[in-house]
Amino acid sequence: MFVNLIDFPPIKKGKDEEFKKWFEWSNTVYAKFDGFISRRLLKSTKGKGDYAAIVEHESEKTFMKMHTSPERQVAWSKVELLLEGSPMPHFYEVVIDSKKKKK
Repeated sequence: MFVNLIDFPPIKKGKDEEFKKWFEWSNTVYAKFDGFISRRLLKSTKGKGDYAAIVEHESEKTFMKMHTSPERQVAWSKVELLLEGSPMPHFYEVVIDSKKKKK
């Protein structure tokens, strides 16, 4: 599994709700791509308005196909106006996975 962790820059003042709505909408866009597993938005427990995201894909290849798509460019054009800077991506390959089994 391939994982992309994204540290978002500060959200422009008064744009938090719009940012969260964008994230929910963009999840519906990205979920249509082959290899997509999940995408979650995280909010810092320490800071005000500090967001990060976790994106999981089957492979780096499927992630990059989504990331370089026209659909992603449309999604980016909608969110970049809400940000005070650029997101910082980090890329990882899962080497050990331990998930709690559902009963």
